[in-house]
Amino acid sequence: MSLTNLEQPLCDGAGATKRDLVDYLDAVHDRILPVLRDRPLSVIRVVRGQAPFMQKNVPKYTPTWVQTVPLWAESSKREVSYALCNDRRTLLWFANQRAVEYHPTLFRADRWDSPTHLVLDLDPPSAGAFSLAVRAAQLVRQVLTDAGMAGAVKTSGAKGLHVFAPLQAPVAIDDVAAATRAVAARAQRLDPGLATTEFLREDRAGKVFLDSTRAGGGTVVAAYSPRVRPGAPVSFPLAWEDLDRVAPAEFTLHTVAGFIGDSDPWADHMPRPTLLNPDLIEEGRAIPAARAQALHEGRRRTRDEDAER
Repeated sequence: MSLTNLEQPLCDGAGATKRDLVDYLDAVHDRILPVLRDRPLSVIRVVRGQAPFMQKNVPKYTPTWVQTVPLWAESSKREVSYALCNDRRTLLWFANQRAVEYHPTLFRADRWDSPTHLVLDLDPPSAGAFSLAVRAAQLVRQVLTDAGMAGAVKTSGAKGLHVFAPLQAPVAIDDVAAATRAVAARAQRLDPGLATTEFLREDRAGKVFLDSTRAGGGTVVAAYSPRVRPGAPVSFPLAWEDLDRVAPAEFTLHTVAGFIGDSDPWADHMPRPTLLNPDLIEEGRAIPAARAQALHEGRRRTRDEDAER
């Protein structure tokens, strides 16, 4: 496989070239590949002259040695052929396609009905409010601890944090989705002035949004994945005790390989899988899914506005 156009700029504001992307992914390939292995993969590509776009279905010119898996996409009502990024050659092929971001599913291809992690995406109200996300992450950690569970944390590569709690298999998608909603609700109750589960941005009142919608067919950017953002940040694993000592901007395509050396902090910090707490499942079943609730509320507000005109 030949690599092409390596000196081209990667994307606006990244301060990096395609060569920088290839070199970085090659340097961390033995850390990121375990995160991607056997998981249907979506990528965000940055092709010159086009806006960044998410690619799920592999293109027709994909080499035959790239493993793929067909999955039904309910949103588009069609079968999608997803790549499985299981080896260094496939990863570098994606880099040569200018795939900057790597978004695997929360399930493996052979167990699409059993998520491997419960995930909370913590979204602070602004880029300068990372400290609020840190406080919210500690709330989530407390809820998990109280439920006999444990999680690892990483920067999102944007302004927030992701908390991953590994689960003992098998576990049903609906149960994970319900438990995730319950974790978010309990964390909000611990500090309602800091955290919120309100899906509509205008209802968050400057609080950290506890996004519980990643279960099921959702994806989350992988640990060690770069992001299509100014400065080429990377989603980076952190120790819980280090959250107060870092800034997300420290972890970039240029710096991460030097930070980790021969270590693998995501694997090192990830606790052993635990049973999904049944009380969380029961509580979460009574909580409406955030997207559905927001859609209903949005329609209600539209009707009210129309009635007032």
